[in-house]
Amino acid sequence: MDLSARIADQFEQSIATKRAAAELMVAPLAQAVDLMTGCLMNGGKILACGNGGSAADAQHFAAELVNRFEMERPPLAAIALTTDTSTLTSIANDYHYDQVFSKQVAALGHPGDVLLAISTSGNSPNVIEAMRVAREREMHVVALTGKGGGRMAELLGPDDVHLCVPSARTARIQEVHLLALHCLCDGIDSLLLGVE
Repeated sequence: MDLSARIADQFEQSIATKRAAAELMVAPLAQAVDLMTGCLMNGGKILACGNGGSAADAQHFAAELVNRFEMERPPLAAIALTTDTSTLTSIANDYHYDQVFSKQVAALGHPGDVLLAISTSGNSPNVIEAMRVAREREMHVVALTGKGGGRMAELLGPDDVHLCVPSARTARIQEVHLLALHCLCDGIDSLLLGVE
């Protein structure tokens, strides 16, 4: 095996996936930025959830908003629903793991808030349940998916936004998810601060 060639191929695949994503995702990313910025400017908050690597992405996104991204600005209201181990384990133990995010959305979500629902497959049951409760709470949903969007795509309403990476490979989807999250952070900061 030529390890160097294999590694170089990983870079080439990532670049190709990002190029394909740029053609499909720029417009919905701009919609998501507008939606999230409007929410924050109206005193709302963004709740983020996902499993595994997507849980890390939810936490990363919330940290960039609450602290800062690349520009100095006041803290923004965002909560990762993946971080409170007592809440997560009590819900999973007393009820079901499918409800670990939806119960938090029911407790913390208000009309006009935004749920950032992250799943590479679009089929994570607990993220889907969070989306259902968000709709009941009159929240908007930004779904960050891949693999065609799965069942999550079917649950989106006309005022929601679907950010779907055009790939079936989890690693490639996750790489574009990180870029998409950085685009969201940059766009929010640009609109809030009036940066050209």
